[in-house]
Amino acid sequence: MPGLEIREDLSAAVLRQHAKREKNPRVARRMMAIANALDGMSRELSARLAGMDRQALRDWVVRYNEAGLAGLRDRWGPDRPRELAAVKAKILSAAAEAGKGQPVYRIVDVARLIEERTGVRYSISRTYRIMQDMNLSYQKTRPVHPKADPRAQRTFKKSSGHG
Repeated sequence: MPGLEIREDLSAAVLRQHAKREKNPRVARRMMAIANALDGMSRELSARLAGMDRQALRDWVVRYNEAGLAGLRDRWGPDRPRELAAVKAKILSAAAEAGKGQPVYRIVDVARLIEERTGVRYSISRTYRIMQDMNLSYQKTRPVHPKADPRAQRTFKKSSGHG
């Protein structure tokens, strides 16, 4: 990368090995981008292959130069894990009560809940990623019409060859 030196205590091949073992895909992409740049690939192409722009790659190189592989990890505020643990507990308790007439949280409700607890407003797509970080998936059951007749549906499936 012209204009910005990259520390060379780890070779590009070693960085790629670390990227293969990395569980966080965003961190792995950062490692791959830096490995590509170390191999002489252009800054623009390295960044594009990693799904980022040149400026983002430059920022990650600066953090990598300062802190090594640890610099490529996301930095969260000190209270974030504790606050998100409370959010996760609330989501799980709401899911447990869902069958008892309690509403299930929609993704916008989760985003609002996170904002209330942390003071930070996240986009819907970022809220999905936060839920993934908490090992939660956002899946809702398929709705059933209140007047649906399960016996008629089974009969239809049998007679139409779908069951």
